[in-house]
Amino acid sequence: MPFIETVPEHQAAGTTAEMYATEREVYGYVPNFTRAFSHRPAVYAAWRRLNRAIKSSMDVRRYELATIAAARRLRSSYCTLAHGSVLIDKFLDAESVKAVVADHCNAGLSTTDIAVIDLADKVAGDASSIQASDIERLRSVGLSDEEILDVVLAAAARCFFAKILDALGVQADAKYGDLDPDIRDVLTVGRAIAQA
Repeated sequence: MPFIETVPEHQAAGTTAEMYATEREVYGYVPNFTRAFSHRPAVYAAWRRLNRAIKSSMDVRRYELATIAAARRLRSSYCTLAHGSVLIDKFLDAESVKAVVADHCNAGLSTTDIAVIDLADKVAGDASSIQASDIERLRSVGLSDEEILDVVLAAAARCFFAKILDALGVQADAKYGDLDPDIRDVLTVGRAIAQA
């Protein structure tokens, strides 16, 4: 249960009811992260637009790697579980994702992927410590300035979303408890998964 009362689905009205209905269509249920915004559906809608805008110009695999790096640094179980699951479903096998979360430098990734993860991790951990040399490193592996900005945007946006969820005590949806225990335990980097 989150630390604040959220609007129950059967009591939702107006834009909150519309938000819940849309999420039910997309996910088949109303995720806990959506419920966290039940008192401010306009903020959630703005988040969705921002996130879509960031992803629209970015390679999806790179977006997921930058996002999981930031989520890991932030100790956001919800985001690490969600984006780790996307990586497993679309880009990497479970063992590779476990390796990325445990030690990305020794996970068999390309130098470009490692540089992306390092920058995203630094954005989430201490953006003020980033130096020109950190940016130059991404240029040296072939990223354009636009692509570097995409990595920073993905990581910074994850800070916004993950911090809201963790500050409100929002737990990852119970469905993540059904993941293979090996991957579930590696991806649970902070708060526990909600019970069914």
